[in-house]
Amino acid sequence: MRRHSSDNTSEDAEIDMTPMLDIVFIMLIFFIVTASFLKEAGIDINRPDASTSVKADKANIMIAVSANDEVWMEKRRVDVRAVRANVERLRAENPEGSVVIQADVDSKSGIVMEVVDAVRQAGVSDYVVATTEK
Repeated sequence: MRRHSSDNTSEDAEIDMTPMLDIVFIMLIFFIVTASFLKEAGIDINRPDASTSVKADKANIMIAVSANDEVWMEKRRVDVRAVRANVERLRAENPEGSVVIQADVDSKSGIVMEVVDAVRQAGVSDYVVATTEK
């Protein structure tokens, strides 16, 4: 007859956590892959109100014009003269991406028009100026 010692039973009673960790990592990978990432221009903008505003589905190139007339792209400040080159580069990476210009309410319209002209010179015709709904 065999005797069971109390030392052996405590070792056999452990729970194997490997399958649970596998499931957690698979779920993490699933959520990372399926998540949609929002691109930001780099600063917070106080957008003007518009009663005819329409929500854009996808915007890949974000350009922001701050209240003190600074132009921001990809979370860094850029010169107005460099907007065209940056838009051309980003458009080459994603040809179907649209351009969204986020102009602050207090920004000068001249700077915004320079940004619009640079976007047009880059060959982009599907751009929008972001507003908020009234």
